[in-house]
Amino acid sequence: MQFLKKTKSICPECHEVLDATICEEDGKVLIKKECTTHGPYEDVYWSSFDDYSRVQKYAIIGDGIDNPATEVEKGHPFDCGLCPKHKSHTSLAIIDVTNRCNLRCPICFANAATTGYVYEPTKKQIHDMLENLREIKPIPATALQFSGGEPTIREDLPELIRMAKELEFDHVEVNSNGIKLAESAEYCKELKDAGVSSIYLQFDGLTSKPSVTARGLDLVQTKLRAVENCHKAGFDSLVLVPTVVKGVNDDQLGDIIRFAAKNFDVVRCVNFQPVSITGRVDYDKRKEMRITIPDCMKLIEEQTDGQIQTSDFYPVPFVVPITRAVGALRGRRYLEFTAHEHCGMATFILLKDDELVPITHYIDVEKFIEAMNGVYEDAIKGSKTKARIGILRALRYAKFDLIRELAGPVIKEGTYEALGKLMRKMILISMMHFMDAYNFDLERVERCCIHYAVPDGRLIPFCTMNTLHRPQVEEKFSVPIREWKESRKN
Repeated sequence: MQFLKKTKSICPECHEVLDATICEEDGKVLIKKECTTHGPYEDVYWSSFDDYSRVQKYAIIGDGIDNPATEVEKGHPFDCGLCPKHKSHTSLAIIDVTNRCNLRCPICFANAATTGYVYEPTKKQIHDMLENLREIKPIPATALQFSGGEPTIREDLPELIRMAKELEFDHVEVNSNGIKLAESAEYCKELKDAGVSSIYLQFDGLTSKPSVTARGLDLVQTKLRAVENCHKAGFDSLVLVPTVVKGVNDDQLGDIIRFAAKNFDVVRCVNFQPVSITGRVDYDKRKEMRITIPDCMKLIEEQTDGQIQTSDFYPVPFVVPITRAVGALRGRRYLEFTAHEHCGMATFILLKDDELVPITHYIDVEKFIEAMNGVYEDAIKGSKTKARIGILRALRYAKFDLIRELAGPVIKEGTYEALGKLMRKMILISMMHFMDAYNFDLERVERCCIHYAVPDGRLIPFCTMNTLHRPQVEEKFSVPIREWKESRKN
């Protein structure tokens, strides 16, 4: 065993904060902890020590926000709000508009049918949450996801989308299981006309087994109709979101990517999410289900016949030097994805005939990022002319004219529109492994950049919301299902 670091975690039973050790054993990275009441726990943190080590050098610590909503009282992870110790601002904000759903998925974070109450913020509460997000300093939230439950159950969803656009959110996406989208292209068009940028579509595979196992029924044709209807409605920014479970759909990652490539005119991203294991699950069952980011990268390499390799993936904060350099040149700050380096990995692919070609084939990404670090340093020192020349030098590492032509405007203009044009020439292959109580690492929590806005004014990091805070938040702002149904009769 090789010791790697000390961190803090929680007991899966009582949620007491525990000392935890991250260590390497047999080429894997494990997290180990022990509760004085409930005993020891061990789980896989990353399944490859080599990959774990490779991405560490890309860690970038953010500087948090200037106007935290909570004080440091109980300590992580109970002060979430964001508290003054939080190190990342909001790169993606989430608002759950309901916990009602038209499915009963065994792996769901939130569902009224299982909780016994309806959590459904009013329009006024949602407006207040949106305003709160726009008032974050020094960088207000500009990217928003309406989630749930199933957001499309709310009849006023288009109105909520327009509300967000009026408050100047550049990017508004809807997280959906696709059932209502599959019913009507007209409804998809209604969402697009209201201002939706992307549909974040639950998409577990192309055969029946993953859907039946994870969702309780065969939804393959429903998903395909949803994709088709989004295409008819004019969407060109669909995100396919497979929850990856070992033994359930881990054999379909390559097929899902090829499906995305075949539907390139509508699909912009595949975001694989290794399953977050909720509830009380014994070690053998967790071992049976557990899959981590390195597992997914290796499977993608195998299932794409090596067209996309593990080495093509880089951690989320890898791109921060670009936004910092552009911001320094333009005298403003942009969103910085300062998530923990072990939270997520990604690469871009371009399509060449029937091949999936990673962007790393066209750009020496490491030298490009190093050059952009230099641009940033020159810009903050006041050497703007030298910094602009540095951008031209950085573009030398782009070996493909199309990339140079498209990346250039993003760097020079720094606009959402320029970024959109670039994204529409590629497909993003990404993976985010959200934590559960077994692999919980508080170092990752304090660098989380995906935050839930809740009605009491707090912003809660994704993994603490779904592991700890959701029941308290929803119970405080919810009504029993029977009472909710009675109120709808009037």
